Amino acid sequence: MATLAEWVEGARPRTLPAAVAPVVAGSGVAAFEGGFAPALAGLAMLVSLALQIGVNFANDYSDGIRGTDALRVGPQRLVGSGAATPGQVKAAALGSFALAALAGLVIVALTGHWWLLAVGAAAIAAAWYYTGGRHPYGYLGLGEVFVFIFFGLVAVTGTAYIQLGWVPREAWWAAIAIGALACAILVANNLRDLAGDAQVGKRTLATRLGDRGTRRFFLALVLLAGVAVIGAAATSSWWALLGLLMVVLLVGPTRQVLRGVNGRELIGVLKNIGLAQLACAAGLFIGLVIAV
Repeated sequence: MATLAEWVEGARPRTLPAAVAPVVAGSGVAAFEGGFAPALAGLAMLVSLALQIGVNFANDYSDGIRGTDALRVGPQRLVGSGAATPGQVKAAALGSFALAALAGLVIVALTGHWWLLAVGAAAIAAAWYYTGGRHPYGYLGLGEVFVFIFFGLVAVTGTAYIQLGWVPREAWWAAIAIGALACAILVANNLRDLAGDAQVGKRTLATRLGDRGTRRFFLALVLLAGVAVIGAAATSSWWALLGLLMVVLLVGPTRQVLRGVNGRELIGVLKNIGLAQLACAAGLFIGLVIAV
């Protein structure tokens, strides 16, 4: 039976900045526009965290029963290592999704925006079918699309929308920045596992682009994030350029990726990109609050 530490590791706390960052950035936009609502922001944070944890457990379950974790370079997963049964991990995933749905229902009840139920259902379905179901789209090289849309565009603009009732221009730019960095995390993750994924037939975008193409794509995402922060500042306040504090944390990882590091050497890169994403969101939030 898996220990508490193994369950915590299974939830992959190192990926949680990808859940926190969108809500922080979206709340900064809401504050700038004079509509910051702490209770709604907190509920949005709970939805985002529960979805991220649910995705992690769902991937653990689906990859584990398919046997695609056999050649995994990163930290061992619960099912793949035999620390927990597939049924236990599946239940953890479904429980996380249920918590996200419950928090989402409270948001809908408080705001009256009932159409958001469809958005929430789409997010949960996308989270499950990333590696679940008969034809997981994560195995078709479409994982980055899901991450950019749901942990970038939807999460940031949705956080702003539930607090303001509309989506300002700067929210879209902030969403692009956060989404691009979330994709960069996934790209680095798939680059780390590229050789193993190719052997077991897991057709991620990295296996399709190849080693060199994946590294170039990573650089493009980092540059896109920087341009998007400038766009957010241009449509709100130049104080939002504090989001570029992420550059301090991105220089090292980007150099490593472009230099050609592989395998376990990329684990540290993943951590630093996550911290850079959080720094970007925090910088945007602080800058937009100062601007008020």
